Amino acid sequence: MRPQITVLDAGGQYCHLIARKVRELGVYAEVAPSETHASELLSAKGVIISGGPSSVYDSGSPTIDRALIAQEFRPESPAVLGICYGQQLIAYLLGGNVQKGLKGEYGLAHLEIAHQGTLFAGITGRQQVWMSHRDLVAGAPDGFSVLGSTETCSIASIENPAERIFAVQFHPEVVHTLCGRQVLENFVFGVCGCEKDWDPTGQIALVEEQIRETAGDRRVFFFVSGGVDSTVAYTLCLKALGPDRVHGVYVDTGLMREGETEFVRDAFAKLGATAFQVHDAKATFLDALAGVTDPEKKRHIIGEAFVTVQEQVLESEHFLSGDWILGQGTIYPDTIESGGDKIGKGKAEVIKTHHNRVAGIQKLIAEQRIVEPLSSFYKDEVREIGRELGIDPALLSRHPFPGPGLAIRCLCTTETAAPQTTADGWIVPIKSVGVQGDSRTYRPVIALEAFPESDEFAADLINRIGEVNRVVVRVHGDISQFRVYPATLTATRLDRLRRVDAIVRNASLASGFDDTVWQFPVVLIPFGTPDKPDSVVLRPIHSVDGMTANAIRIPDALLSRMVEEVALVEGVAGVFCDLTNKPPGTIEWE
Repeated sequence: MRPQITVLDAGGQYCHLIARKVRELGVYAEVAPSETHASELLSAKGVIISGGPSSVYDSGSPTIDRALIAQEFRPESPAVLGICYGQQLIAYLLGGNVQKGLKGEYGLAHLEIAHQGTLFAGITGRQQVWMSHRDLVAGAPDGFSVLGSTETCSIASIENPAERIFAVQFHPEVVHTLCGRQVLENFVFGVCGCEKDWDPTGQIALVEEQIRETAGDRRVFFFVSGGVDSTVAYTLCLKALGPDRVHGVYVDTGLMREGETEFVRDAFAKLGATAFQVHDAKATFLDALAGVTDPEKKRHIIGEAFVTVQEQVLESEHFLSGDWILGQGTIYPDTIESGGDKIGKGKAEVIKTHHNRVAGIQKLIAEQRIVEPLSSFYKDEVREIGRELGIDPALLSRHPFPGPGLAIRCLCTTETAAPQTTADGWIVPIKSVGVQGDSRTYRPVIALEAFPESDEFAADLINRIGEVNRVVVRVHGDISQFRVYPATLTATRLDRLRRVDAIVRNASLASGFDDTVWQFPVVLIPFGTPDKPDSVVLRPIHSVDGMTANAIRIPDALLSRMVEEVALVEGVAGVFCDLTNKPPGTIEWE
C-alpha cells in the first residue's frame, strides 16, 4: 500500500505523531528519512516535513532534497507542508531569513490569523496553538505570504499557494493546537486532494498474520506487566498462535504498586492464558539498584535486570532453545523517545532510555528473537484494538504505567542542598527530565506558594526563566524549612511511595476524577526535614497518546482529602502539585 502522505523525519519527537494524525483522518501515511530523494516521493500526493531539535545553521543538521521545493520541479512534485523546523528549513533553503533563537518558546501560544489562505480555511479569530522551538523565521522567502503570528513569533505560518508549499511554526499534530486537525484536513484534502483509504481498526488480521510470519514454528514468551500495551500484545499472540504457543511471566520486581500482582494474575486468567506464572525477582532488582541515584543509570540497570531475569526464567524452564522468541508490547512513543525508531532512522533526540531499548534487548532484536505486534501503533490505537479483541474495559481504561515501575517515580540524589528563594518562587535543586525544542533537558524545578490564576503561567514562567523545566505548587509543608537530602532507592522509600500512591489512586477512583485524566503519576522527591525527608508530587495530566500532555488541576475538595491522608504517612513532609505541560516537562520526572 503506497502512502498518499509521506512524513519526512527531521528528528522531531512528534514525527510519527504527524503520520498518526494523518491516518486518523482516514488517509494512509508513512514516515521516511528527511533526505529521501525527491524522485522517490513523486507517488505521494503530499509531503510533510517534521519538526526537530536542530538549527538550520548547524553543521550536519537534517535537510531535504532541494528538488522537492525547487520551482523548476514543482509541477511534478507533491504538495509540501513544513512544521516547526520544517518551516525554518523551507525558508532557509528558499532564501528567507531564519533567526537563531537564544531562549525558545515551549507550550501554549495564541495564533493571530492575518490571512486564511488555503491552510486556514474555516479557521477564524485567535487560536490556541502549541509551540516548541528555538529558531524562528524572521523573513519569508520571495513569493511567500505570511498567514499568522503569535506574540513572540511574527511569522508563525507562510504559504506559496502557486507552488503548493505551506509551513507553520506551531505543531498542528498535537491535541493542544485546537485548530490543528482542521489545518491538517485542509492540507491533506484541500491542497493534496487525498481520498480516504485507511482504517486503523481494520489492522488486526494483518497484525496477526505478521505475528505468525515472525514466529514461524516457534513459540512466544512474554514478560507481561498487566498494562494495556503488554496485555493487548499478548492477546493478539494468543489469538494468532493459540494459548499453547504463548507463555507469559509476570515479574514482580519489587517496584510495583500495591495489589498489582493480584490484579494481573486475575486479569490473565480471564483472558484464557493457560501458560502464565508470577516470578518473584524483588531481590534481583533492589540489590542491583542499591545506591544508584542517576535516572538514566536506573533505567539501564532495570532493563538489564529484566534481561537477566528473563534468561534465568528461560533457563529454568528450558526455554533457551531456538523454539522460543520474546514478545513485547512496545508502542511508537517508546521507540521514538528512546531514539531507536527504525523507520525514522533514529534521528529523534534521546529524551529518556526506555527499558525495552537497552543493550540487552537490542541483542535479542539483532538475533531476530523478538515480536512486537504494537510497534506501529499509538496508545489510543492500542486501546481500539483491545476493544475489538473484547478485552475487559476495566483493564483497557487503566492509566499507563512505566515499565521501570516506581523506580523512576522515586527520585534520588547524592546532594545536600537548600532551596533558593527568588521573586518568582523557590528554586528547588531537584532535577527532573524535560523536553524543550525536541531536546532533552535535566534541570531544577521552581516551586510556587500558591496556585496561579492562569493555566498558562507555568509555561510562561519556564520560557522566561530558562534554567528550570518544571513548575510545582506547594499545597502542604513549609518550604523554608525543607532541604534536599541524599537518598537512594530503599525498601523504606519504595514502601512509602507505594502507600502514598495507593492513597491517591483510591481517592481518585472513588471520586471519579480518575476518569477525567489520562495518567496520574505520584512522585516521591528527597525534599523535606531530617525526620520527614521526603515530599510527594501529584502529577495528573491529560493526553491522547503521551506525546504531548497538559497538567490538570485537582478539584479543591479532592485535593484536600488526598493531602490530609498523605500527610499522615510516615516520612512525608510536604505535598506539591505539578503544573507543567509536556513540553517543556516530560510526563514522568525521570
